[in-house]
Amino acid sequence: MKAIPTEEQREFAASLRALLSVQSPVSMVRALDEPGADRRTPTLWKALADAGVLGLAIAEEYGGSGGSLDDLAVFYTEAGRALCPTTVHSSLQAALAIDQLGAPDVKASWLPRLANGTIRAATALWSARDAAVVSPVLQANSVSAQWRLNGTADYVADADVADLIVVSAGAGEHTLVFVVDAHAAGLTMEPLDMAGGHRAFVVRLDDVTVGADALLRGDEQTGVAKDALRRAANTAVALASLDLVGIGEAVLERTVDYTKLRHQFGRPIASFQAAQHLIANMHIALAAARLAAQSAVFWIAHGHTGTRETAVARMHAATAARLITLDAQQLHGGIGYVTETDLHLWSERARLGSTLGGGADVAAAWLQETLADTTARRERR
Repeated sequence: MKAIPTEEQREFAASLRALLSVQSPVSMVRALDEPGADRRTPTLWKALADAGVLGLAIAEEYGGSGGSLDDLAVFYTEAGRALCPTTVHSSLQAALAIDQLGAPDVKASWLPRLANGTIRAATALWSARDAAVVSPVLQANSVSAQWRLNGTADYVADADVADLIVVSAGAGEHTLVFVVDAHAAGLTMEPLDMAGGHRAFVVRLDDVTVGADALLRGDEQTGVAKDALRRAANTAVALASLDLVGIGEAVLERTVDYTKLRHQFGRPIASFQAAQHLIANMHIALAAARLAAQSAVFWIAHGHTGTRETAVARMHAATAARLITLDAQQLHGGIGYVTETDLHLWSERARLGSTLGGGADVAAAWLQETLADTTARRERR
């Protein structure tokens, strides 16, 4: 794995940073929390589509940019730095799930429109509390050449602006994955109260009928392998960990600048050893989180399930996000808690992002499980 970004990746990061600074300014982030705000952010969406970001990790034959997960990792880091709306993340995750789990004809049907921004999507494939839980909460029954879906999916992020929802459902002993029209008859949504302005919904499906073309792969006799579902979940968690890295970068940068400006006893607080120690610890935590998340993305991109690497990435990213945002508030003093300073926007996103899909404690359980499995296999040899 390459720990140091290439020149091409640095240039790509710089171009994304410039794009997001214009299309996703803090003023827009604040405006999205206002009642009646247009969460579809059409100007930002068009800019990302034109730049090829929405299809960044999708092959050119399916209308994408022909990039890789490593390229998408660069975007996620810059997205966290710029507080890019999570509606973008949700659609990217859905496209990745279709790409990883879908048959070629299914990918050809959905991916081009997701890549060019014509349609948007969300996912309901794993638990928001624990991404290791990929067991379906819906039930699918085959009716002639159609399927009927029944059940409830909790915490479906950004379902209100999605045209499609990628959901898993049980059919006997197997798990199937479907692409469902978010406006289908029998599908209803109920908003949930979430911190930091995050939008998530309870999605209920009551005899929602979908055609055979909505099934990503397999049938009731085969289904989707659990490892494949776990890899899709790990992909989302690993990339989300890089979003936290971007948040940490932005907060650290703002904090360093502030400590140079704020004076106590006639000199900037950046000259005090106690402040320097806090900044150093923030740097160390951020570097560890960045390397761990990049490692997880690297192994997943090379076909591995990557549960161990994703667990380590989540543990480091969640811990770093908490440490950096709390210490930043301390170094900003009382002004850090004034909403006009904007620091709280990154703090709230870090708090939410470090828990959705599982926090550091949940990820530690994933690591324990993978180590136990590895030990058991060795003992059987």
